[in-house]
Amino acid sequence: MQLASPAPHTIASLYQQHHRWLQTWLHRKLGCSQLAADLAQDTFVRLLGRDLPDALHEPRAYLTTVAKGLLVNWYQRQDLERAYLEALAQLPEGVQPSEEERYLVFETLCEIDAMLAGLPSLVRRAFLMSQLEEMKYEDIAAALNISLSTVKRYMREAFVCCLNTAQ
Repeated sequence: MQLASPAPHTIASLYQQHHRWLQTWLHRKLGCSQLAADLAQDTFVRLLGRDLPDALHEPRAYLTTVAKGLLVNWYQRQDLERAYLEALAQLPEGVQPSEEERYLVFETLCEIDAMLAGLPSLVRRAFLMSQLEEMKYEDIAAALNISLSTVKRYMREAFVCCLNTAQ
């Protein structure tokens, strides 16, 4: 006797069957019902751009995996925003940016952070040493114990990533 395979899932069926469960799960993690509702909704929006497996044996595990990725992104964004606000608090009152400027700078910081997070660790370190610490390529090579040609390759990779992010 052959067992029938589970019926294919659609976003609509996943939403109907598991939205309330996912929102409750997120609420337990976050302690905020509004944020849980937003992230649950974002989870299903994220699925709209994906092809669901024909037979989704563990739909809640699948939804949890997607939601955890969104949670990580949310926590990272919160950390970045907190650091940005702390840096702004250090500025003298007369040079505080407007709300619009704050928003634009913060969105740019988020894009830069996402771009940097997408780079391999050593590429990211070499790029930051060059751009933030203004180190010469030779010094980066010595500090990371890699060849000068590797530093140049890493920098090329980082700059290409920057260009792709800007487009």
